[in-house]
Amino acid sequence: MELAIEPMLAKAVTTVPEQDSVPGGLSYEPKWDGFRAIVYWDGETVEIGSRGAKSLTRYFPELVAAASAQLPEPYVLDGEIVVRQGVGGSEHLAAAEHLSWEALSQRIHPAASRVATLAVETPASFVAFDLLGLGSTSLLEAPFVDRRAALQQLFAGLTAPLHLTRETTDVALARRWLVEFEGAGLDGVMSKPLDAAYAPGRRVMLKTKHVRTADVVLIGYRVHKSGTGVGSLLLGLYDDAGELRSVGGASAFTDLRRRDLIDELAPLIADDPHGEGERSRFSGGRDMSFVRLRPERVLEVKYDQMEGDRFRHTVQFLRWRPDRDARSCTFEQLEVPAGYDLAEVLAD
Repeated sequence: MELAIEPMLAKAVTTVPEQDSVPGGLSYEPKWDGFRAIVYWDGETVEIGSRGAKSLTRYFPELVAAASAQLPEPYVLDGEIVVRQGVGGSEHLAAAEHLSWEALSQRIHPAASRVATLAVETPASFVAFDLLGLGSTSLLEAPFVDRRAALQQLFAGLTAPLHLTRETTDVALARRWLVEFEGAGLDGVMSKPLDAAYAPGRRVMLKTKHVRTADVVLIGYRVHKSGTGVGSLLLGLYDDAGELRSVGGASAFTDLRRRDLIDELAPLIADDPHGEGERSRFSGGRDMSFVRLRPERVLEVKYDQMEGDRFRHTVQFLRWRPDRDARSCTFEQLEVPAGYDLAEVLAD
């Protein structure tokens, strides 16, 4: 089956917009933090396509089974694949249940036996937020308000692990979701024009995400993949026991800035400058070693949220903080979202 539809995208806005900011008004939804996926069911076969039109089908057999068993006729669904987990002992995730990016990432594994095991140990859920095809009819040209109505009708007869995302036209409620649902691992609010057709590859939707700043310790860097300059800065924070712990990285520097950073950071290189970085299944076998630096320099970064004791995404460098002592950069400065149970977000 051809994975032909490119997902519609969103552009970032700083606040959840008012209803009258778009002709025809807006629909608001929680922003799920998982793998964007389009599910194709032709009545015989289920295929799951990623945002880049790569097949995710083999990695999520439990979703294939659920879709083929529950969908009553051919459908094309747009949504997000997520993994739901309990707290797991992290003080920075207070919810009874939350989304786990780490567990979701581990589902992309080359070994079929491992995929089968993970499908049982960390089963995925699919949260639908748009309906693109019904039977032999394409709904791409239909306004979102009609697509949403058809989607609600479909999901009236479906059960977990297939879920329908929440939706509201109440901007005050959407702004409350922006605050409350972060505690369950969600990362913002989506705003969709009610009158808009589905526009593959175009940024028609609006997204409002959490943005925060933190002062962190520079603990090392990785050389850029080109072999020249600094590719990413490695960051740390001190825990309650006074131990410096790795929390993530900052990247996206210009070619000139990458080269300048090599000279700028040279005086900080530690006596034992080389270490083995954490290996990722997505690294493709690349050299992930890094240059260790003495933990003396502090920088301010912009981030959206934490997962456990690490930044969920690569953070953005803002400025050096020569006024800050490295030892003062602790986890205590981080804003901890109020706990919120993911089961409540998914509840009808």
